[in-house]
Amino acid sequence: MSEYLDKAKELRAIVSPHYNCAQAVVIPFAEKAGITSQLAWKMASNFGGGMRRAAACGAITGGLMVLGLFGVDDIPTVVEYHNRFKKNHEGALECADLLRMNKEKGLEKKPHCDAMVFEAVQTVEEILREKGKI
Repeated sequence: MSEYLDKAKELRAIVSPHYNCAQAVVIPFAEKAGITSQLAWKMASNFGGGMRRAAACGAITGGLMVLGLFGVDDIPTVVEYHNRFKKNHEGALECADLLRMNKEKGLEKKPHCDAMVFEAVQTVEEILREKGKI
């Protein structure tokens, strides 16, 4: 395991205050990126729940925020980031679609969302290591 994944798991286990998917992806990387956890909390607050409207998955958008904080914003890397999720989730990137597919499989929401957070943290960490950013 990694310190980033450990922190994400710790955050998702806290009931109150609730850390949304985006916050649980961004906060583990915050200090290394040069921002406080409090700023990361605020920055990602409206990206949970698919931007609070079941749009783009909060875990995925949180990962994009982290990549941007580390200066990783080239189109090929961002496309590859999206493609990793599409490959693992039947082409879906939207919160509503991901949750619908999860429900159709008879699975519960929280474990699904936790898994999305952990996948995003691991994917971001891999990319940042590949780019020599961490």
